[in-house]
Amino acid sequence: MKRRETLGIDLTPIIDVVFIILLFFIVTSVFKKEELALLLDLPTASAKELKVDENQVFIELSPDKLAIKGIEVSFASLEDNIKAIEDKTQSVIVRIDKKVEYQRVIKVLDLLQKYEVTNLALVTSQEEDK
Repeated sequence: MKRRETLGIDLTPIIDVVFIILLFFIVTSVFKKEELALLLDLPTASAKELKVDENQVFIELSPDKLAIKGIEVSFASLEDNIKAIEDKTQSVIVRIDKKVEYQRVIKVLDLLQKYEVTNLALVTSQEEDK
């Protein structure tokens, strides 16, 4: 009398497919960076670099555009977003292109002061040694 071998599923191809899918998702995923919407030419400074926290609010100002939290907005919408900030001590990071008119900068700073958002940082590029 012959004994029958029990047939099992060969797991090698399944493991290969799982690793290929895993690699695909790792390679194609986008890792979260700062919420930036505008390409700005920042002024340079020799100040030391500060760490960026996840719950900080980013405001970007270019000569013709304005963005907050990575989304382009108007000044009226910016005011609504600033008004909605509950924690007034929350860090606000302001990135301003070096070609922006001074009046536009003052307008943003006035809105921040109006709603008593005082923890403010201005971002610059690192100054290169000559």
